[in-house]
Amino acid sequence: MLRLLARAPIFVFLGMASLGMVTFALAQQASVPLSIVTQTLPPPLVHQPYRVELKATGGLPPLQWKLSRGNLPEGVELDSSTAVISGIPSKPGELELTISVVDSVGNTASRDYKIKVVAPLLIQWSTFPRVQGNQILGSVKVSNGTKDQFDLTVIVLGVNEYGRAFALGYQHFELQPETTDIEIPFGAEQNLPLGTYMVHADAVAEVASKGSIFRGRQQTPTPLRIAGP
Repeated sequence: MLRLLARAPIFVFLGMASLGMVTFALAQQASVPLSIVTQTLPPPLVHQPYRVELKATGGLPPLQWKLSRGNLPEGVELDSSTAVISGIPSKPGELELTISVVDSVGNTASRDYKIKVVAPLLIQWSTFPRVQGNQILGSVKVSNGTKDQFDLTVIVLGVNEYGRAFALGYQHFELQPETTDIEIPFGAEQNLPLGTYMVHADAVAEVASKGSIFRGRQQTPTPLRIAGP
């Protein structure tokens, strides 16, 4: 019994000391102004998983986060308790927004952000397909929106009403990171039989080091007719 009584004051003393340290730490944290320290958001890629965790200093936890102005990319959300922005963006675009954080006693901080959602691989008509004699001429432009080098293949086909495909263009080359609007002409070396043709332009990019493959496509909305010279 004497041994138990001898130890009890020590236990109480240690408990009070720990409580005091916690109280001191919280007081110190609360004395620092609440601030969002994440200065920029990395650019998301269309159809690719996106995740970034916002950071703040000061204030008294727990913290609650919210989007107070503008919109996040379509398909992306902000978790109010973990400060994690995550999702899969569905389309490219540039957005301006404001994110705010509030602590347990009502202190608030905000920061403005700009987000540019980019397509990792983009293929577009540069010169829309047109009939010239017995040829279909045009060009596409391709862009690499990532920081990786692409092993890129571009194939342009004319498919007639019977389902037969004719190669109008083919290119295979290395597309450097963050390169835009590389133009690829097609059709000048292919004479086509009479008939109607849908034009398909397909691009496939591989990043071997990451095991990633990106695809892009363009297609004429209506058939083009080769009627002869």
